Amino acid sequence: MMMKVRNRIEREEFDYQTLLSALEGYASPRDRVTALLRSGAIVRVKKGLYVFGDEYRRKPYCRELLANLMYGPSMVSLETALAYHGLIPERAEAVTSVTTGRARRFETPVGLFIYRPTPCCSMGVEQAGEEGANFLIACPERALADRIRSERGGEVRTQKEMAHYLFENLRMEEDRVRGLDAALMSELSVALKSRKVQVCAALIQTLRRRG
Repeated sequence: MMMKVRNRIEREEFDYQTLLSALEGYASPRDRVTALLRSGAIVRVKKGLYVFGDEYRRKPYCRELLANLMYGPSMVSLETALAYHGLIPERAEAVTSVTTGRARRFETPVGLFIYRPTPCCSMGVEQAGEEGANFLIACPERALADRIRSERGGEVRTQKEMAHYLFENLRMEEDRVRGLDAALMSELSVALKSRKVQVCAALIQTLRRRG
């Protein structure tokens, strides 16, 4: 039975309706779902959302796609997106997203998923991933803007303080920051209602003038 289910579901990530459709023709499909979970053939990430277990997995599942599916409206951003775009050296352990909904945190069998609230979830979004498994992720400028806005602690008021934050705290490279779109960062500062993001936009302009 399991091989038939695996052959009917192309992606590694799937929902409950897709699973029931793959079990069409079998008696007591709900009981069979329970049996598949108990055997480890499939893993429940969250109610109604699953991935295949190690034995039946054909390729790594996409945690970014799971983040989109788990809670929405949302897009991958913050540390995860910064690492994805190569702007910070560390790969984030948790998958971080922004959402226009409430802040949420999900500890799952496939990792930790964190969602932070934002006043805007449409600007600076792009699609990434493989065909058929695309996910929404912040572009580099949006990811950085979200990270700056969410920073707790001392206020960053000057370009000098922002440079210290970016180059020392986040360990970003100056060339990568210089290559960001200052105009987009300025627009994001308005959409996100963040003066700190506007300071970052001004810093990018200063770095560009210096060459």
